[in-house]
Amino acid sequence: MKPLLIAAALLLPLWAASQDLRTRFERSQGKETATYQECIAYYQLLDQRFSQIKLLEMGPTDAGFPLHLAIYSAQGDFDFNSLRKKDKRIILINNGIHPGEPDGIDASMMLLRNLAQGREQLPENIVLAVIPLYNIGGALNRSPYYRVDQNGPAAFGSRGNSRNLDLNRDFIKADSRNARSFQQIFQLTDPDVFIDNHVSNGADYQHVMTLLSTQHNKLGGPMGEYLNKTFEPGIYRLMKTHGFDLVPYVNHFGETPDSGWVEFADGPRYSSGYAALFHTFGFVPETHMLKPYPQRVQATYALMQSFISFVSQHSEQIKALREQARAAVKTQAAFPLEWTPDMHRYSNITFKGYAAGYKPSEVSGLPRLYYDRNRPYERQIRFYNHAEPGNFVQKPEAYIIPQGWWPVLDLLQNNKVMMQRLPKDTTLVVEVYHIEDYKTASRPYEGHYLHSQVKVRAGKDSITFRKGDYYIPLNQVANRYLVETLEPTGGDSFFAWNFFDSILGQKEGYSSYVFEDTAAEYLRRHPVIKAELEKRKAADSAFANSAAAQLRFVYRHSPYAEPGYLRYPVYRVVR
Repeated sequence: MKPLLIAAALLLPLWAASQDLRTRFERSQGKETATYQECIAYYQLLDQRFSQIKLLEMGPTDAGFPLHLAIYSAQGDFDFNSLRKKDKRIILINNGIHPGEPDGIDASMMLLRNLAQGREQLPENIVLAVIPLYNIGGALNRSPYYRVDQNGPAAFGSRGNSRNLDLNRDFIKADSRNARSFQQIFQLTDPDVFIDNHVSNGADYQHVMTLLSTQHNKLGGPMGEYLNKTFEPGIYRLMKTHGFDLVPYVNHFGETPDSGWVEFADGPRYSSGYAALFHTFGFVPETHMLKPYPQRVQATYALMQSFISFVSQHSEQIKALREQARAAVKTQAAFPLEWTPDMHRYSNITFKGYAAGYKPSEVSGLPRLYYDRNRPYERQIRFYNHAEPGNFVQKPEAYIIPQGWWPVLDLLQNNKVMMQRLPKDTTLVVEVYHIEDYKTASRPYEGHYLHSQVKVRAGKDSITFRKGDYYIPLNQVANRYLVETLEPTGGDSFFAWNFFDSILGQKEGYSSYVFEDTAAEYLRRHPVIKAELEKRKAADSAFANSAAAQLRFVYRHSPYAEPGYLRYPVYRVVR
C-alpha cells in the first residue's frame, strides 16, 4: 500500500464541487481539527456516498450523544458474524479518547475517504471498524488553551469526559456510559488488532511517533512471543518505509530518557490491557506533542497503513494464534495477577534524542531542564521489556455471585461472559475468601479510593445460594477477564475498585454490658475457644489489657458474629 503524503493530498484536484470531501484539517492546511459535530457529519456523508462505509449508532455516552462506529467493508458486508465466517481480519481503531490528542480523528476521516475514493486499496481480507470520536463530552469542551505544551492544532477538546473521568482508566470499572458502550462495541467486533490513537507528553526527542504495545509476557504464550519477535518488528520496518523511526513509548524513569526506560505496565484499566484480556493484539500509538500537527497526523495515518499491511500479510498466522490462545485459556490452571519488571533483562534500541542541560529559570532563577535541538544525538538505550509474573491464583471450576451484586453482574454480562442462573435454592460447599487486610488510597483516583495490598484468608464453607444467583463456569474465552476482575488481590479487580466495599462495614453488633454474660457462658461451653483466647492473651500484652478486644474476639469466634462481614461475596467452586 503506497504511503499518503498529507501535503500532497492537500493539492489533489477535486473531482467536482459536489465531491469536495476535504476535511477541516485539509481545508485549514493542517492547522485545525474537526469538531465533534463536523466529525460525525463527515462520516454520515461518507455513509451516504459510499456503499463500502456504514455508520452505526451504538450505545449512549455521558454527554447524551450516542457513540458511533464506522465500518469499512469493501464488499458492503457489515455483519461481524458473517465477516468472521468469511475469514476477515478485523482492526478496531479508537480515536479521541483524549480529545486534546486529535491526530487519529483527522487521520481516520481521511483514511476511510481515500479508501472509498480508490486513492488507497484495502486488502480483501481486512475490515476496518473505527470509533470516530470516543470522548464526546471532552470534545464538546473545546478550547485553544488545553494541553499548553502541545504544538497544534488551533483548538481541541479536554482530557476529562462529561463526568471529568479519564476514559483511558475506565475500561474495567466502566463508570462511564462511554466505557459500557465501548465494551459492547469491542465484544461485537471481536477485533484481531486494536489501535487506540494518542499523543504523548514528556521528554523531547526526534521521533515523531512512539508505540505502546501490550506487554508481551503479560499477553503470554505464542501470542506474546509473536508480538515481541514478529509483530512489533514488522510494524517498525513498515513505518521506516514511510519515513518514520519508531521507538517504544518513552516511559523513562529519570529526568531524561538517556538512561533508558521500563516498558509501560498496561493494566486492564487501560485500553490495550483490556484488549489483552480477550486475546486481542493491543496498541497505543503516541505521537510527540512538540511535533507540528500535520506531521503528527501524517505519522498516525502511516501507522494505520502499516497495521493494515502487516495484518493482511500475516492474516492466517494472527487468526491461528488467537484461536490457540482462546483454546488454551479455557484449560489454563493458574493465572498471575501481578507483573514485575525484570531489571536484569533488556533490549538495546536506537534512540534519537536531544542533549539535555540546565540553565537558570526566568521564572524562579533556579536551574531548569531544557533540551537543545541544536544538539541531536543517536545512541543505544536500554529498554527493559520483560516482566516476571507473580501472585498466581488457581482457577476455580466456577464462581458463584449472589444476584444482589448486580453492578458487577451487569458488567460481566456487558462483556459477554457466559453464566447461568441457579434454578432453585442450592446449598454448596465452596471456597470462601475473608478480607484480612488492605490499604486504601488517601485521595480519590478516577472517582474511587483504590484498595491495594489486599490479603485474604481462604477456607471452605457451606453456603446456601438462592434461586436466580449466578453460576459462572471457567471454561470460557473470558477466563482471563473473570480472574483479573473477580480475584480480590488483583490490582484492577472489582474489589480494588470498591465494588464490594459494603462488606467492609459491620452491620450487626452488641452492647458490651449485655454480651459480657453471653460471652462468658459461650466460653464455658466451648473450651477450645477459651484456650485460643488465653493463648492470645499470653502472646499479646496489649490484647491482654483490653477488655473490649477480648470481648470482640469471643464475638467473632461465635455464631453471633455477622457472617457477611469481611466475607468476599464471590464464591469459588473447587473440586
